[in-house]
Amino acid sequence: MPYHFEIRPAPVDLETISALMEPGARLSISEETKEKIRKCRLFLRKKLDEGGTFYGINTGFGSLCNVRISNDQLRQLQENLVRSHACGMGEEVPQQIVKLMLLLKALGLAKGFSGVRIQTVERLVDFFNADLLPVIYQQGSLGASGDLAPLAHLSLALIGEGEVYLKGERMSSAAAHEKLGWQPLELGPKEGLALLNGTQFCSAYGSWALLEAKRLLQTANLCAALSIDAFDCHPSPFNPLLHEVRPHPGQLAVAEAIRGFLEGSEIIAKEKESVQDPYAFRCVPQVHGASADTIAHVEQVFLREINSVTDNPTLFPDDDAILSGGNFHAQPLALALDFLAIALAELGSISERRTYQLISGQRGLPAFLTPEGGLNSGLMIPQYTAASIVSQNKQLCTPASVDSIVSSNGQEDHVSMGANAATKAYRVVKNLENLLAIEFMTAAQAMEFRRPLKSSPVLEDHLERYRNVVPSLNTDRILHDDMLKTVAFLRV
Repeated sequence: MPYHFEIRPAPVDLETISALMEPGARLSISEETKEKIRKCRLFLRKKLDEGGTFYGINTGFGSLCNVRISNDQLRQLQENLVRSHACGMGEEVPQQIVKLMLLLKALGLAKGFSGVRIQTVERLVDFFNADLLPVIYQQGSLGASGDLAPLAHLSLALIGEGEVYLKGERMSSAAAHEKLGWQPLELGPKEGLALLNGTQFCSAYGSWALLEAKRLLQTANLCAALSIDAFDCHPSPFNPLLHEVRPHPGQLAVAEAIRGFLEGSEIIAKEKESVQDPYAFRCVPQVHGASADTIAHVEQVFLREINSVTDNPTLFPDDDAILSGGNFHAQPLALALDFLAIALAELGSISERRTYQLISGQRGLPAFLTPEGGLNSGLMIPQYTAASIVSQNKQLCTPASVDSIVSSNGQEDHVSMGANAATKAYRVVKNLENLLAIEFMTAAQAMEFRRPLKSSPVLEDHLERYRNVVPSLNTDRILHDDMLKTVAFLRV
């Protein structure tokens, strides 16, 4: 049965978001949630009928906030906002991120503090369930005032404009509406602003990156364990006594994971000729563990964010208040995304060092792990590729969050650049996946020269399945194909 999730007032966790990314997953809205949305909408209508002036509801936007808009122009005001802000450039946002944006925008508006109609939240849910994904571009958000340009492209599709993918086929939003028998939304007061204000671009990228980071951390531990045996390393750096006297949670967990992967290995149990091992092997618990702790910290930041209200102004019916503030400012996410990118880049950096050591002709292993060097180059050049990727990650880890630039005629004079942090983190995640694949391919080849000794049952099972996909390297062949196959193997 496909996963089904009913939007309720209760917090959402990453496991739920992961399940909703599976094919066929569906959303609905609980009656309790609908009542909260209705209550807030009625409150907004009452305030407008009383003749108050409220930012973005019956005024212009940004530095035009002092221009009052008449009641008969409020729909046009909201639709003009969406059209004028759809100024994205650059590459398209990946479709799985767009789907997350739809989900997170629906969750935020469903909190009942935004003043939108139920129909608007339901249409976001309809888009999600129909796999109808707006075409959105990566460039355009400053990570403050909301992710304006990306969310404007998302919102264009709701009013029947812009472009979309319907189950993978690109077409105009108008054509998709016709195909589905839907009428485009007509935006009411505050609705365009509620759709555009918010951090759903940053938080969608961050949620995806976190889910991948947690997976890749386990992959990094697996690759490290295989490399440790392939390089004939000592078991002592993973002894629990060492880690109990420096009990960082990530360090403890990684040391335990490495011990688990190596349990029962003939190689790790045999007497060693070297006195101790290079840091890339010996310090795996400390380095991987620090990244694990960073991932855990960033997860808490994002869980708070995806369960928050981040548009502006915010309506509080029970307190008879409409408050203009800055919950759309993505500074918490920008800092966390920069931190996450650094933590993941370090997993890739130490992975490349293990790859380098394995091909260096030490500890009984032939140079470049080829039985006939000279005629064959073996695994010489995959390490070049890894070095190139590691260097790119270093460049991508220049923090976006320390930057700011003035916009909106000085009204928006400090911005987070969280969107740039988000797209950089995405690239670091992709790069890390490739680096770990190169290490796994290299360590698997090194293990061929440890036979007849065997590694642990867990690692030998991985090697046996891997060799059904990528055979051992005896003579040179096109390794690009092996690398792509290794990436796919490690995803399973």
